[in-house]
Amino acid sequence: MGSTFGQLFRVSTFGESHGGALGAVIDGCPPGLTLDLARVQAECDRRRPGQSKLTTGRKEPDQVEVLSGLFEGQTLGTSLALTIRNKDADSSSYLPFKDTYRPSHADFTYDARYGIRAWAGGGRSSARETAARVAAGAVARQVLETLGPVEVVAWVDTVQELEASVDPTSVTAAQVDANLARCPDPAAAELMEARIRAIRAEGDTVGGVVRAVARGIPAGLGAPVFDKLDADLAKAMISLPAAKGFEIGSGFAGTALKGSAHNDLFVPSSGGIATSTNRSGGIQGGISNGMSIEIAVAFKPVATIFQTQDTVNDRGEATTVRPRGRHDPCVLPRAVPIVEAMMCLVLADHWLRWRGQVGAPPSVPLRG
Repeated sequence: MGSTFGQLFRVSTFGESHGGALGAVIDGCPPGLTLDLARVQAECDRRRPGQSKLTTGRKEPDQVEVLSGLFEGQTLGTSLALTIRNKDADSSSYLPFKDTYRPSHADFTYDARYGIRAWAGGGRSSARETAARVAAGAVARQVLETLGPVEVVAWVDTVQELEASVDPTSVTAAQVDANLARCPDPAAAELMEARIRAIRAEGDTVGGVVRAVARGIPAGLGAPVFDKLDADLAKAMISLPAAKGFEIGSGFAGTALKGSAHNDLFVPSSGGIATSTNRSGGIQGGISNGMSIEIAVAFKPVATIFQTQDTVNDRGEATTVRPRGRHDPCVLPRAVPIVEAMMCLVLADHWLRWRGQVGAPPSVPLRG
C-alpha cells in the first residue's frame, strides 16, 4: 500500500480512522530547524472534525505528539515522528453495513484489491488519514520559511455553482479563516454557508473547488519529464479523499484561447524578469518560473448521504443501505488546510532536491 510521499522530504503516514492513532514519520527534515509545535497544532485544529455546524459532529482534539526527531525544540535530522490519538471513534454506526458496499465508497474496491478491509470508519480510505498529512505539511511549511519568504494560502472558491471573487495575488489566510466556509469573499461565503446547511438538512452532500496559491517560490524548482513540479502537485492533490480534478494556471479554461492570447510574455521587472500574465500558473516545462503557483482542486460531494440507496452486499445480493453516524455534508472548509499541507510537502521536497543538486540560486533571477 502506498503510504509514502516525496523523495528528499519524505512522509509516511499510518493509522486507520477507528484505530488507536494516526501519524506521520518524516524523513529528510533538515537538522537545526526550530520547530514551532504551536503552529503545527494550529494547522491540525483547522482540519479537525467537530469545529463548526458545517462539519461532522465527531469530536477529536487532534492533539499532536512528537515521538522522535526533536531535541530541545530543534529537529535532529533523524526521523521526525508525529502521532495523533483517536479519542471519539464510534464503530457501532458502521456495524449494520459491514458486509454491504456503500455507493461510491472504497468498500468494494478494497475487497477487490486486498480481500480484507477495515469496515469501521473506512480504514485508510477515510479522510481521517489526512490529519497526519496536515501535521507533516505544517512542518514542511516551516522548512519552506527557512528557505525563503514563502506564503501558501488555499480557500473555498466554489460550492456547487456558487463562485467567489478572489484575487490570488493578495488573498490572505486571515481573510480565508474569517468565516466558517473558509471563503475570503464575504458575500459568497454567506451564500455557501446557507447552501451547505440546506443540503445537510436534506440528508445530502455537496462538492466544489478549493483554489490555492504559493507566493515567493523561486524559478528553478522541478524538472522536465517525470519529475515535473506540476505533475507532483497533481499527484499530491488527486491523492486526497474526494478529489476528482486538478488544474494549474488557466486549466481547462485555457483550452478556449489561442496560443497568442494564452502565452505569458516575459517583461522586465525590478527583481529581474517576470511575466505579464500568469496563465501558466507559475510553472513552465515542469519547472517553476518565479511567478505565483496557482492551482485548483475539485472535490466531489461526500459519498455518505443519509438517504436510502440501492447497493449489493459482499455476496453480490441486492440490498439497500442507509448510513448513519457523523459525516461532513461538504468537505471543502476542512479541505483548505489539507490542500495547503500537500502543497507545502511538494514544494519543500522540490526545494530540497534543487538545493541538493544546484546548491546556489538560479543564475537568472525571475520573480512575480
